[in-house]
Amino acid sequence: MRRTIYNEDHDAFRDTIRSFIASEVVPVYDQWLEDGIVPKDFYRKLGDLGIFGIEVPEEFGGAGETSYKYQAILTEETTRAGVNFGGSSVHVALCLPYLLKHANDEQKRRWLPSMASGETMFAIAMTEPGTGSDLAGMRTTAKLTEDGTHYVLNGAKTFITGGVNADRVIVCARTSAPREDDRRFGISLLVVDTTLKGYEVGRKLDKIGLRTSDTAELSFTDVLVPAEDLLGEENLGFSYLGQHLPRERLSIGVDAHAQAVAAVRFAKEYTQERNVFGKPVAAFQNTKFELAACQTQVDAMEAVVDRAVESYDVGELTAADAASVKLFCTEAASDVIDRCLQLHGGYGYMNEYPIARLYADNRVTRIYGGTSEVMRSIIAKNMGL
Repeated sequence: MRRTIYNEDHDAFRDTIRSFIASEVVPVYDQWLEDGIVPKDFYRKLGDLGIFGIEVPEEFGGAGETSYKYQAILTEETTRAGVNFGGSSVHVALCLPYLLKHANDEQKRRWLPSMASGETMFAIAMTEPGTGSDLAGMRTTAKLTEDGTHYVLNGAKTFITGGVNADRVIVCARTSAPREDDRRFGISLLVVDTTLKGYEVGRKLDKIGLRTSDTAELSFTDVLVPAEDLLGEENLGFSYLGQHLPRERLSIGVDAHAQAVAAVRFAKEYTQERNVFGKPVAAFQNTKFELAACQTQVDAMEAVVDRAVESYDVGELTAADAASVKLFCTEAASDVIDRCLQLHGGYGYMNEYPIARLYADNRVTRIYGGTSEVMRSIIAKNMGL
């Protein structure tokens, strides 16, 4: 079936991205994997190409597009090529919506132009050691000084994607004590300059997958954050997080679907080229049946993802919808990728083959952005259970 959510403009964008990846990323990707990080100057190339500015309003140097579909295409094309752009995955996909919705005009003038150009890279810091998915339990604090000019930021964050290369980080911190009837109250968002005294980047975490993504630990010791860098209203940060989680979970579902599509393609190509017992692996009935089953799951994921992308673009994607997309696509993609790796035999376990890297990269999709167990809880609550 022909996919109907994209038009000619999207196809042209896809061609541009595919050519850019082939010329600028694939030749150096092995070095990125070895280094465990994407060179920061690469992000200026993405800015020059207009990738970061697609959803940035024209008055701030962007294209002013409002559709998520361009981000979906970017995910599909990087995954198709077996590469990723490292920590920049959160720069626009996660951070930009916060700035567009909650930043005031002065803040937008300060931050959006350099965000679109790739000069200023953004990350977001929610998770803390020991709290995991319980964001209301965060202990990082930001206390306003007596003269009201600065917040004094103290605490620590972990699993921060893009944390090494970031120039600004949206930090979630407690500015007030929680209420007895609402432990979510009292959290605020500060857009923190990473060059401030007391701001420290700790370990770049050693992950089993997403090797080029700079995932870091952060710590804050009496960091003086200007009061004008408060994003939105004080104490309402948790509600802001809730508003933007559907997009994050949609993006993970889109990524999982793209990974499954790539896995089937990798397995099909490998089994057609690999000969055993005098004939291609693809000639065996088991191979045909396995790939057919995987393709069926991919088709189902595509239908779910496309419906969700369309719903998001018109403002109708609910938290429960996004949880359902994430749960279904990440669980299905895990099965597809595992089966496709199996068809590679022993070579599927070798990192030189993209299916092996894909297998490791995929595993976290059932954890970050809310675990599968959390997704089930959200869906069940929406069902009235």
